[in-house]
Amino acid sequence: MTLHIVLVNPEIPQNTGNIVRTCAALGAVLHLVEPLGFSIADRYLKRAGLDYWHMASVETHPSLEEALGNAPRESIFPASARGTRSHISAAYPDPCWIVFGPESTGLSDHIVDSYAGQVVRIPMREGARSLNLSNAVAVLAYEVFRQWGFDGLSAVRAATTEGEPV
Repeated sequence: MTLHIVLVNPEIPQNTGNIVRTCAALGAVLHLVEPLGFSIADRYLKRAGLDYWHMASVETHPSLEEALGNAPRESIFPASARGTRSHISAAYPDPCWIVFGPESTGLSDHIVDSYAGQVVRIPMREGARSLNLSNAVAVLAYEVFRQWGFDGLSAVRAATTEGEPV
């Protein structure tokens, strides 16, 4: 099963480094759409991803169209605080492409409007503008894998003092 995380014009290297770490832990492919607000060699980016870079699949693309390639339209889910459907209400196919916008502005109206029926949002309290990008990616990515039965991931069960699983 393949999850593709697409970051359109990411601006903050630490967020992208954290997302590299999440993608490495899940085996997801990270697509970075230029222009980037930092260099891939940025020390903050590398530090945030730390020792996970060798486990990550990271690709850069000059445009969103190139990043999405021949992805079937029904497998593309833009994530936006302007979405009207909860991220848990979508059924995520394999492969799945989740698209996120820049930290300062989110996805453009053009992208949100182009995929109106597939835009997902993470529920938040009234007045909350948005989540941190790396947190939003983690929430959505783990929802996809939850729906996929955590296929390909190992689980460690914690035990209580009585020895029962928590």
